[in-house]
Amino acid sequence: MSMTSDPTFDKSLSLKYLGLPEDYTPAPDNEPIAFLNQYLFQLPPHLLLHYSYITTPKQRTVLAPIRNRRLRYTNKNPPELLFESGRNTWPDLWQGRERRGVQQGIEERVWAQHEFLPGNRQHVGKLANLLADYEGEREAECVRTIRRNRALVEDHFVPEEDSDSEDDVPAPSVQENETDQETQESFERLLRERFIYGLLDNIDYDKADWDESLGVEDEEERWFESEDSE
Repeated sequence: MSMTSDPTFDKSLSLKYLGLPEDYTPAPDNEPIAFLNQYLFQLPPHLLLHYSYITTPKQRTVLAPIRNRRLRYTNKNPPELLFESGRNTWPDLWQGRERRGVQQGIEERVWAQHEFLPGNRQHVGKLANLLADYEGEREAECVRTIRRNRALVEDHFVPEEDSDSEDDVPAPSVQENETDQETQESFERLLRERFIYGLLDNIDYDKADWDESLGVEDEEERWFESEDSE
């Protein structure tokens, strides 16, 4: 998710800022990726945000500076890409043990024990366990259904790839001998890789793609390289 609420794109804003004519090519509106490839570092963030109206995160992946910014963003361990949040947002990508309903089951048990039928502990205890079991099974079945539907879609889907690109995003997988911790770390690594390549939905790419501070190291490295060459 990187589209803002206003879908209007005005190419003249970028052209005027850069002092370019209206008929300049590549045109910002017709060839935005080619235009960004030339002027990404010259345009300020408030104008770069407009390119989210007419490009997708996946399309912007071809720009190396964008990939580098996303990489540095993931290295900050943003909460939306950590295990608990990521598993809830993208349950179809989670390939670990199907325990997504455990937390919900615990909440059901606590509710029944403290809020339902106070004073009758015997019946409350049975009800709490029953509700927890139901909730856990509902969540597990939800995850199984999502995975089955995803598998059906992917069997008939051939992803678009750039002919000159050698970057492949690994498919989610789980090693049989992985510990729970290793499985969670693998899942977080998968989310980061898919984020870098623009393959996650329900997430804001703008905070990474147009953040100049995430490219500061690139500028510093180029400065040091120029000093060394002199």
